[in-house]
Amino acid sequence: MMWNADKVAAKELVMRLISTIFAVALMAGCASQPAPAPQPKVNLSGYPLEFRQGYADGCASVNAARKRDDARFKSDANYAMGWRDGYSICKPR
Repeated sequence: MMWNADKVAAKELVMRLISTIFAVALMAGCASQPAPAPQPKVNLSGYPLEFRQGYADGCASVNAARKRDDARFKSDANYAMGWRDGYSICKPR
């Protein structure tokens, strides 16, 4: 009779251990997700893709290292204008 009680206690311990490992893995998986990039606070839907990409890069450059494709900045007027606008609008005043 004692052997059966030990078996039940061992099963409960294993189930508790598995549940704990699963919960920790689930929380660790959620914690490691990168934060999404902030969306612009302006409506850019009417602008060309190049402008929107430049705007996003310019805005991202305000709080971090400069993010700019220099070759594209020199050759693509829409990207350059978007970068300048994004940088100046997102820059704290």
